[in-house]
Amino acid sequence: MAEEKVVKVGGHGGRGMRGMPRPKIDNPGKLFVRLIKAVMENYTVHLIVVVACILISVFANIQGTLFTRTLIDAYIEPLSKAARAGEAVDYGPLAIAMLRVACFYAIGIAAAFIQAWTMVYVTQGTLKNLRIRLFEHMESLPIKYFDTNAHGDIMSVYTNDIDTLRQMISQSLPQLLNSAITIVSVLGSMIILNIPLTFVTLFMVAVMLFVSGKVTKMSGKNFIAQQKNLGTLNGFIEEMMNGEKVVKVFCHEKQAVEEFDRYNEALYESAYKANAFSSILMPINAQLGNVSYVMCTIVGGALALTTSETTGTGVAFLLALIGLFGSLSVGSLASFLTFNKNFSMPVNQVSMQLNSIIMALAGADRVFRLLDQEPETDEGYVTLVNAKMENGEITETDEHTGKWAWKHYHKAEGTTDYKPLMGDVTFNDVDFGYNDDKMVLHNIVLHARPGQKIALVGTTGAGKTTITNLINRFYDIQDGKIRYDNINVNKICKKDLRRSLGIVLQETHLFTGTVADNIRYGKLDATDEEVIAAAKLANADGFIRRLPNGYDTQLTGDGANLSQGQRQLLAIARAAIADPPVLILDEATSSIDTRTEKLVQDGMDKLMSGRTTFVIAHRLSTIRNSDCILVMEQGRIIERGSHEELLDKKGKYYQLYTGKKAETA
Repeated sequence: MAEEKVVKVGGHGGRGMRGMPRPKIDNPGKLFVRLIKAVMENYTVHLIVVVACILISVFANIQGTLFTRTLIDAYIEPLSKAARAGEAVDYGPLAIAMLRVACFYAIGIAAAFIQAWTMVYVTQGTLKNLRIRLFEHMESLPIKYFDTNAHGDIMSVYTNDIDTLRQMISQSLPQLLNSAITIVSVLGSMIILNIPLTFVTLFMVAVMLFVSGKVTKMSGKNFIAQQKNLGTLNGFIEEMMNGEKVVKVFCHEKQAVEEFDRYNEALYESAYKANAFSSILMPINAQLGNVSYVMCTIVGGALALTTSETTGTGVAFLLALIGLFGSLSVGSLASFLTFNKNFSMPVNQVSMQLNSIIMALAGADRVFRLLDQEPETDEGYVTLVNAKMENGEITETDEHTGKWAWKHYHKAEGTTDYKPLMGDVTFNDVDFGYNDDKMVLHNIVLHARPGQKIALVGTTGAGKTTITNLINRFYDIQDGKIRYDNINVNKICKKDLRRSLGIVLQETHLFTGTVADNIRYGKLDATDEEVIAAAKLANADGFIRRLPNGYDTQLTGDGANLSQGQRQLLAIARAAIADPPVLILDEATSSIDTRTEKLVQDGMDKLMSGRTTFVIAHRLSTIRNSDCILVMEQGRIIERGSHEELLDKKGKYYQLYTGKKAETA
């Protein structure tokens, strides 16, 4: 596959760059609801607790603000008059009232603490569950998805995009709910205190909402572009890190830096605009809030003066006009001005949280796009089971007998039969293309009998690796039939099909863990003795024992502390321990030097003994003893036969093997 289909990971056409259309979120409302459902899926009770705590906290603050009116009108002014008149002053009722208010505030503080603590638990739990869902779903996706999407871009979903949800869930959602309850409660309280001042406040809030809407719209589209560009940049960096040696070999550093600068500039441009508009929103709304406060102070002061006994004649007409709307006590004015601040603040906070929500929706859009990718389908019903022979018949067993059989349930007859796993592979007129409009393989016909060694040779891009990918059903064919032990591979469960195949790829991948763990990857329940036996079969035991901790040596960074040849030997040992009836060796010895290759060849011959083996090799000397050699060109088999037969034909294989010009087409 790697040789026929080259996917440029970093070259995404500069998404989000200057001149390109801005990415948009499709149906943000639906996306928001889906995100809320994801939060509530496991934390409904916790969210009910959070809502209750927010209500308690808001009402505790409301009653404290309303107490300001009572404090001034019912306590401070009467007590002040009594003190000036020389009367006895009783501060007991004031102390009791203040103690009562303090208790309400204490309850509000406790509720706020519980709310914050609970939201941290809900947020981290939701993100953990989303990461689990992402990874589980990613493991169910077909190989095609990873061939056509940048790996760094996929990784960005797990990191950057998930992280945008953290702030939204932990801060934005509670803040929005808190603000909504506060606005409703404060609005009701302001109406009770004074209607004219309420109209003044609402007018300024309308101005704030208008400004917030304009600024948020400008910042929102740039936050979406920022997330897209961040994923693209991560994909490019990941590509460059993997290909750094190639970059240096071909002195491509300058071009790589220039390309990075283009992606980085696109990210800078979108991030700069997004954060610039977002940053100016708070100071604008804060100043509009101050204007609202000043206007309420002027009007409220005038209303309060209508009840004063010391009104000057110069403003009598104005006060009389304002007084038509009603009078206002000093305590009510003090409470209302506090409510004015409390009313403007949540509106300002809502406008600020909108940017976080838009950014989170951009991340959520990418998260759910991955989750919405169609998983790999599997309609197979033929399974692989442990088998044993009794009285000439194959029976299923739970014991590990070392023998396997296909369990084939015939729905029409309601019967089940068993076929021994042999490793017989047949291609009948197979056509295949990665896209339906462009075929890669044409009329492929081959039959690999149990125990045969089939070699595939040809120039790069001829279709050799694609054939082996079809045996695994990494891709499904457009036409023809592939049969395994005379069973259509479409009827075999993919996991059972792949369990019966051992693969050693050209690109070796080792995982973090010990050497033994990496060999055991081919058979998770393998004993230490089986691990050592597999290593000896691949002639890897010698170098493993020379490692600092032998089989317990820790490998990291895809086995960076091993040579390429040693990594390849471990991959061969991993295939050996699986003990499959069919082997696929895709350039398995390409990274091994000539001396190591001689050591490995004996182990490889033992590994292939009695197994159906497909070998892809550019070193034609390694396939001379193959039972059948298939020569491919442009997705077609143009020659087939043994090594000697193909040399006698003096065709394409003769040209590849000898380097001389072919005498026949």
